[in-house]
Amino acid sequence: MVLFVCFYYFSLFSLLSLKLENETKGKLEKQICQVVLDHFEKQYTTELGDTWASVRDVLTYPLCWQYAVLLNKFSQSAELENTLHVKGYLPAFQGPLLYRPASLSCYIRRTPGRFPAQKHQAGKLKEYYLLNAASLLPVLALEVKDGEDVLDLCAAPGGKSVAMLQCAYPGRFHCNEYDDLRSRWLKQTIESFIPDPLIDLITVSKLDGRQMGDLKPELYDKVLVDAPCSNDRSWLFSSDIQQAMLRLIRRKELSSLQFQLLRSAIKALRPGGSLVYSTCTLSKAENSDVIDLILNSCSNVMPVDISEMAKAVSQEFTFFSGTQQHELLVIPEKGRAWGPMYVAKLKKM
Repeated sequence: MVLFVCFYYFSLFSLLSLKLENETKGKLEKQICQVVLDHFEKQYTTELGDTWASVRDVLTYPLCWQYAVLLNKFSQSAELENTLHVKGYLPAFQGPLLYRPASLSCYIRRTPGRFPAQKHQAGKLKEYYLLNAASLLPVLALEVKDGEDVLDLCAAPGGKSVAMLQCAYPGRFHCNEYDDLRSRWLKQTIESFIPDPLIDLITVSKLDGRQMGDLKPELYDKVLVDAPCSNDRSWLFSSDIQQAMLRLIRRKELSSLQFQLLRSAIKALRPGGSLVYSTCTLSKAENSDVIDLILNSCSNVMPVDISEMAKAVSQEFTFFSGTQQHELLVIPEKGRAWGPMYVAKLKKM
């Protein structure tokens, strides 16, 4: 009788576990937008070749995604760092980077999972920012120094702005976001991470980035253009098929917008200043094609070699091999599920 009862409960437990596993798998499968996946399948098989299969496996399986923890130097906590160590997090960017401010502290771990997020509380600074670790590469490539005038042209939701302010104290820091909803999100992010004395030195605007160069000609030493793009991770999980199809139709227009933003940013840049362009898509049309067009049409800019930076962080990230020295493309793989993230650096002569 005892044996029968044990067998019964074991069988029941196995059935429940199998049901839960199937439900979880089903939810993941339901979340994936087949229209977008089919589109990506066709495009990225051509552009990435055999690499696409392993990238697709990561992008379509959120349970293997990883999240980094960027510490806020304005709200430091030794207890937080101890907790991160206990949970298996280790400091990122330990390679021989030429530019890695000691004040920029980021923790990552190889295993999937997400550290608990902190809610926004008026008047209280957050201790950390959760992000895709590859999002910090544009910041490292820009090499912001104390006293420089900096423009973050498409700044929302604000993670890269926060990261730049962990690195240095700019003379003038201008965060711009054209979209009204995203602009409010940007303001809240800055309020959550930056103390009042420094916030007073930050300008937040809602200007059309395509007009910034004419409005603020040659005003900045460094410009970041983290351009609006086809966000591969989020698009794959579009719940609204009509919205997904509309996105794919409008996708062809994004490269034109990105080119116009870059051209405007170059106008806003002082001679001798540096510009970093980044996206979170694998799309060649939105990445290297846009940069090539800028280099071919703007005689006053030149590419900047960032291959040494890529080598220095090769322990943390996997890079696509088909890029030039002034650009890099982070491709996600299991155990290093960071990206997609495209980064290119230019200098105004």
